[in-house]
Amino acid sequence: MSAQEKKPFVVMKFGGTSVSSKESWCTIENLVRASIDAGQRPVIVHSALKDVSNLLEAAITAALAGEEAGAVEEVETRHMTLCEALGLDGPALLAPIFERLRQWLAGIALVGEASGRVRARILAQGELLSTTIGAARLNAKGLETTLFDARDALTSTPSPAGHGQNAWLFARCGGAADPDLQRTFHELPGAAILTQGFIARDRSGDTVLLGRGGSDVSAALFAARLAADALEIWTDVPGMFSTDPNLTASARLLKDLSYDEAHELALMGAKVLHPRALPPARRANIPVLVKCTFDPQSPGTRISARPSDLSARVKAVTLKTGIVLVSMTASAMAGEAGFLANAFAAFAKNGLSIDLVSTSEASVTVSLDAGQDLDADVLARLNADLEPLCRVRFFHNCASVSLVGRGIRTILHKLTPALALFREYPVRLVSQAANDLNFTVVVDEELAPKLARQMHDLMIDVREGDPVFGPPAKAAAPAPRPSAAPKPWWEDRTQDLLAVKPDGEAVYVYNLEVVARRTQELMTLKSVDRIYYAMKANAHPRVLKTVIAQGLGIECVSLAEIDHVLKHNPDLDRGRLLFTPNFAPRREYEQALKMGIRLTIDTLYPLLHWPELFAGAVLNVRVDPARGRGHHRHVQTAGARSKFGICIDDLPTLREAAAKAGATIEVLHAHAGSGILDPEHWRDLGQQLSALAADFADIKAINLGGGLGVPETPEAAALDLRALDSGLDAVRAACPQVGLWLEPGRYIVAQAGVLLASVTQTKTKQGHAYAGLETGMNSLLRPALYGAHHEIVNLSQLGADVDPVPVTLVGPICESADVLGQDRLLPPAQEGDVMLIANAGAYGAVMSSSYNLRAPAREIILD
Repeated sequence: MSAQEKKPFVVMKFGGTSVSSKESWCTIENLVRASIDAGQRPVIVHSALKDVSNLLEAAITAALAGEEAGAVEEVETRHMTLCEALGLDGPALLAPIFERLRQWLAGIALVGEASGRVRARILAQGELLSTTIGAARLNAKGLETTLFDARDALTSTPSPAGHGQNAWLFARCGGAADPDLQRTFHELPGAAILTQGFIARDRSGDTVLLGRGGSDVSAALFAARLAADALEIWTDVPGMFSTDPNLTASARLLKDLSYDEAHELALMGAKVLHPRALPPARRANIPVLVKCTFDPQSPGTRISARPSDLSARVKAVTLKTGIVLVSMTASAMAGEAGFLANAFAAFAKNGLSIDLVSTSEASVTVSLDAGQDLDADVLARLNADLEPLCRVRFFHNCASVSLVGRGIRTILHKLTPALALFREYPVRLVSQAANDLNFTVVVDEELAPKLARQMHDLMIDVREGDPVFGPPAKAAAPAPRPSAAPKPWWEDRTQDLLAVKPDGEAVYVYNLEVVARRTQELMTLKSVDRIYYAMKANAHPRVLKTVIAQGLGIECVSLAEIDHVLKHNPDLDRGRLLFTPNFAPRREYEQALKMGIRLTIDTLYPLLHWPELFAGAVLNVRVDPARGRGHHRHVQTAGARSKFGICIDDLPTLREAAAKAGATIEVLHAHAGSGILDPEHWRDLGQQLSALAADFADIKAINLGGGLGVPETPEAAALDLRALDSGLDAVRAACPQVGLWLEPGRYIVAQAGVLLASVTQTKTKQGHAYAGLETGMNSLLRPALYGAHHEIVNLSQLGADVDPVPVTLVGPICESADVLGQDRLLPPAQEGDVMLIANAGAYGAVMSSSYNLRAPAREIILD
């Protein structure tokens, strides 16, 4: 091809989802044809089909277990199915690749190991299979395409950070302009060139991989080496967003970013683009366009050296999970030359890359991202290398939440609302980036999504005609409910709910069948001996009758609750009641003991100051397990800043005081917080209490409290009761003579109740839509008090075929906190529409008030 005929290269990368269906390939063909018609030479880089890399990993695992027969059947089926859909002869195209795969897997099964070299060879076949199909399809459609092996262009560079299998699985390649490669590509036949992402060769000729997400990196390397006019990243989302659209409907498309802003977003957790893809494009000054294969007309995100807005502002809030913190403490660290060099050398020795760093005179804490090898063996080697230098602690299951934007240091004063949030969250590390592009905190992983959502709502300021922020993400609409998740009961009873909703009055509506079903689920726990319903969650008389009929006891926290349950259930055996007061007056303890109701004490004061009350009494003792759990500070009920429980260090004093008073302690109790979805929490709590029980002569049971969480959103995973039961079985096995109790509240009633409230007014203010409801925080306080998230639907328009819009649902109370839902994607609201607020059966009516002298919603049973 002569110099006059040379066409500018445009690199087009397509991800696994984008190359896995006939519909997607029709889009790809149109995009490639349009590029050719525009006088460009498209270089197509694409990934393995969706999930194929995971299936190949599973095949390696199966081979190591000696079960290689059939290990690639699913991989083969997926590719043959796609070939059939595309009108291609799959067996003729792909048989040699599958034959190689089976031979390699048989070899693994024979020797019982899989080296990094062999793993790389096997995992590379996903890209080789998919690009073989892609090139055949384009040629069949008249788009003359040359299939080029990426390993003939990309050679990895030796790195001192390479360790063990990383040399083959996490390789790096140079991205300098390559005139020889440009010449080769210009001389290749065809209008388009198609090659693989993810794979390269080392200097010995062995196949190596660029790490998960490496196809983005491959595309950027090809673009830089070919001096391409542009790099297009085609993916399954419309571009980069101001936060993960699954967190909040207020996530906005980022229309225009600089290289360093986009790079920082990718580094700090935005998953649309691999962070290693941007440096090669930036060095070569190649503009990057992130677009959606399934919506090619959407404008996407443009990334370049000269974005339209370079002002100092927060442009995104990112969330990154799976982080491990390493804390290093040594009194000799202060003033010791070379300590950090020696410590950091240990990380390099073990092939670990440090991300965030926080230092003091005697302590250093660093974070390790989940994108590298953090298995137990690697961390054990790191610990062994660090121990001669300092004391080492590892904190697992952490997450970072970052405010990302240019000039963060110049707008620190504007971060005040975000900083105020941190009083609700235990922060483990704080970092303000040296490049002035992010402000990051590290918190426990379970708390991070809520914190990120709140920070986004506070800090993202969308202006009229904003050059940075585009429209809200349509992907932020409520995600499809997982197939395993049951449909909420209210979807099938829409008309019944609309019929019982009075005009001009908000109401709570309860479905007692759900209460009974949740209770029955808990009664299947074989490891648990007794279950008490925490009636503070919902004290409706018929709810109490339902749980009592199912065999549960009742846990009360006041004399008024005791009187209430006995008023409606006068024949209830007092042995099925449990009284757990907190800082209550003496008369309540005295009265409960006279009534023969089992009493839990959670402070030393009663035993030390009223010992005469407890002569001959059998008591429960609430212990502070030291670490609180839960989604908000106000539901975390352990630790020095919590008013609940007796400190473990005070238990010897407790035992002595109980002996002097003549009381017997039979049950140890702990409750760390609410809304917990990790089933291992109760196992860990049980093991902690079991160890403490060894110091008590008369312990007969351990009460693990409640806090069993309910998913806040339809797509969130529910608490795994089987895993909970299995974990508690381990506790029982270690301490078989001791019974196990639970005290659930919200788990039983939350999903059984909904709050119905009509729309009173609507308005739009500077682009923000509001819908006012006839009740607010006077009926449902949880969003204002806890930052709680409740699913909200427009019941009057449920199932309507209209485009949703973001709207904030507010009540009539004269408080800024009277917000029930922020930026929810709903059909446009009209006066009179009935809104349904889900998961409102717990801590709703029982916490309501008549603030502003507005009557709260009353309660109705849906029979």
